[in-house]
Amino acid sequence: MDEELQAGTTTLRTALARRWAQAQATDEDGMSTAEYAVGTVAACAFAAVLYKVVTGGSVVAALGDLVESALSTLS
Repeated sequence: MDEELQAGTTTLRTALARRWAQAQATDEDGMSTAEYAVGTVAACAFAAVLYKVVTGGSVVAALGDLVESALSTLS
């Protein structure tokens, strides 16, 4: 039983060492600061456009009509 456990541990260590060597050999370290900045600006721009659309007169009127319709149905 101990031999099986020792063989499994050795196999696991070998696999982890191989994976660690592969991770260190790659050039990609993840997103850079510039990529985070571009993503953040894009998300903020999308939020601003969405805010303008939702607070625009036609959307507010449509939502108001929807609420009135729902309330009149319930009455």
